[in-house]
Formats: sequence, structure tokens, C-alpha cells
Amino acid sequence: MTKDRRTFLKNTALATLGLGLGSSAKAEAAAGQPTSLITCDRTTLDYYGEGPFYTENPPMLEGNQLAESDEPGERMIISGRVLNLSCSEFIPNTVVDVWHADNDGAYDNNGYKLRGFTLTNEQGFYLFETIKPGKYLNGNSFRPSHIHYKITPPGFPQLITQLYFAGDDSIPGDAAASITSGTYDASNRIISLTENANGVLEGTFDIVINGEGIAVGTNDLHLSKGMVYQVSPNPFTSELTIHYGVFKRAKVGLVVFDLVGRQVAVLEDSEKLPEKYYATWQPDSALPSGHYFVALKINDLQVHYLKVVKV
Repeated sequence: MTKDRRTFLKNTALATLGLGLGSSAKAEAAAGQPTSLITCDRTTLDYYGEGPFYTENPPMLEGNQLAESDEPGERMIISGRVLNLSCSEFIPNTVVDVWHADNDGAYDNNGYKLRGFTLTNEQGFYLFETIKPGKYLNGNSFRPSHIHYKITPPGFPQLITQLYFAGDDSIPGDAAASITSGTYDASNRIISLTENANGVLEGTFDIVINGEGIAVGTNDLHLSKGMVYQVSPNPFTSELTIHYGVFKRAKVGLVVFDLVGRQVAVLEDSEKLPEKYYATWQPDSALPSGHYFVALKINDLQVHYLKVVKV
């Protein structure tokens, strides 16, 4: 690590604290937000695999809604990105098939309630809104709250697994969720949840799978080239401030994508020196509310992103 980069990171941390931005940054970290891809571990299989409750030919989700608005339970949004095994490419058009129990721990085995699939967008992102699954008895103990996943990248084998949530007291005694090594290691499939400004739980589950996609760089590019280190307020209504840093002289792009992967704003497109910068986004009032992704590009290579919510 160079002296200039050490100084930059130190100043960034001090600036974050001085501006009172720490709470937002901590919330992002607690939510499992992809402020950085610290590791690039292949997403593992779950010990229980598909389980006994899968229904063939699920419908495609409408409006990213897995649970109807009147579905009983605590609302939850899960989002993430699908990447190849080296995390050097994101994979568009990946089928992300999800299903889970209702608030009482029961599965709908006659219809398609809390069942459906979505596709990753042109930037490799996916998102769905649902309720936090209830627990059900498995022998003499309750299975932890979980979501089943079938992930199918174009032209590559399918991965079947399950997602769990940090702090669940049923995890230590569960035959699948408690595994911490080997083929069925669940460690990286236990994500944190945090409550957003609307009282909805949010969590991020990035998926690393065998596949081919579009180059995004290695998992540590943000450490050597640049990073988005804070966005505020988030959620926002009419104006968003993005704080970012550039570590080497380069052509810098700061762009905003919608959930489908369409570019909706270009906030920066110029050559910049190593320094801290900020940009302000004031989207047109006609832009729909919803989730967007702020991405930093260095020499046309996307190196970092954060998720933001317009309300």
C-alpha cells in the first residue's frame, strides 16, 4: 500500500466521522451491502439441497414482488449481484428462482404463493421483496428462517442452495445452517439484515458461481483504483450526495443504473487526480421511486457500487 493511498484512506475515515456519516456506513455494513467484495468465495451448496417443497414451473416475479403487499409478516428486501468464480465478471440474465415458507412456517404446495423467479439485469443485479420466512419444526427442533435459491447462469450448471439470517437462534442446532467448512459451508450464506427508513428489513446476498459474463475487474479493484465510500441520505427523495475517492490519475465515470440495468444518470465523466470528491444527483421528479445502483468506473472499468433507494 502506497503512502498516498494510506493517507487517502485515513483522511476518508476521518472525514466520514467528522461529517457524521458513520451511522449510514455502519448500516450499509450491517445490511451486508456490497461496499466491497472482501472475499470471492464460491457460493456453496446447502446440505439440505432443494428440500421437499419445490414446485416446478414457478412464475416470473412481477414488479420484483415475491410476496403480495397484503402477505402477513415482516417485510424484507433481498438484493445482490451474480458474479463468476473469480469475481472478474458479472453475469446478466441469470435465473434466480426463490421460494420459502410463509410467516407461520408453511409452504404453499398447491399454488405459487411465495414462489417465483427473476433475472439478473444487464449489470448482474437482482432484487426481490418478500416477507421474512417463518420457522417450522424439523424433527424436535425448528429450522432457522431461510430462503431457497436455484441459480442458473446462461449456459452453465445450476446451483441449489439456501440463505439464512444472522442472529437466528436456530442456526447453531441446524444440521445445514451450522456447517462452517467444506462443500456445505453455510458461513457466507448467513447475511445480516438492517431496517431501512421505511421499516423494511434489507439484506444483500451476492452469488459467486461458474459462468461467463461482462468484465467488472477483480474483487480488490476498489482498494487500488477508487471507491464509493458514502451516499446520503439513503433513502432519499429529491437529492443524493455521493462521496467517492480516486487513488490514481484516471478517467473517472460515476453513473447511476436502475434495477433493469439501464443507465439513468451520468454524474461524472472526466479525468481526475488522486483525491476525494463528491457529486450530487437530483433526478427528474418523473423518475420512479425504487432501487438504483451508483457505480464508479475507473478507465471504463466498473470497480465499485452502492445501492440507493429513491422514495
